[in-house]
Amino acid sequence: MQNDVLRAGPLSRAVLIAFWACSAVHLALVAAGADPMNSLTKALLMPLLAAWVPARRGPRPLVAALLLSWGGDVALEIDGFFLAGMVLFAGAHVCYVTYFVREGALDGLRRRPVVPVVYAVIWAALVFFLWPGLGDLRLPVAGYSLLLTATAVTAVGHGLRIGAGGALFLLSDTLIAFDLADLPLPPMNGLVVMATYIAAQYLLASGIVNRLRARNLHGQTVAPEEASGRA
Repeated sequence: MQNDVLRAGPLSRAVLIAFWACSAVHLALVAAGADPMNSLTKALLMPLLAAWVPARRGPRPLVAALLLSWGGDVALEIDGFFLAGMVLFAGAHVCYVTYFVREGALDGLRRRPVVPVVYAVIWAALVFFLWPGLGDLRLPVAGYSLLLTATAVTAVGHGLRIGAGGALFLLSDTLIAFDLADLPLPPMNGLVVMATYIAAQYLLASGIVNRLRARNLHGQTVAPEEASGRA
């Protein structure tokens, strides 16, 4: 994160600092159980990160994914809008997966054939354990989690940083699903959910931006290993 701040221009540096400052305040409010202020800070997170992307000349699908995530964040804070939030986040994952595949994620995965297998097993196990406690949300959660897993899988095809972002996104939303299914949760689950979510979105966004900038600087496609090394 510090390297990203240092090598950014004045505008993008200011936006990124604002994002991390808002993240720190939000996590502190979540830890303190300070409603509704934590909802207000949550609503600022993804717009700030989305504003940073064009400042760093990042791709439009990434901006779309972050803004759809922002819509999901807001919807999840409103009673009765859980499914709407899930649909918005599903749209964000469609943007991520489409972008990753278009940018050659499948080529990267061919060198790591075990990754899709491992994630498929994880997805199947999660659905199996969550299914009894989800009630009417069984099919929506199963479908959404499949898209979420697809993001995690295709992210691996673009290097370590982006792959870590996809894995953390899966972890964050899995904890939400465990809460829905009344399964055991870690202490301060809300704080863990938001910390992993913020880290996930930042790793995805910064990894994509850094990889694209490295490719543009060298005028050629950058291998995932090279991109993650520059991240």
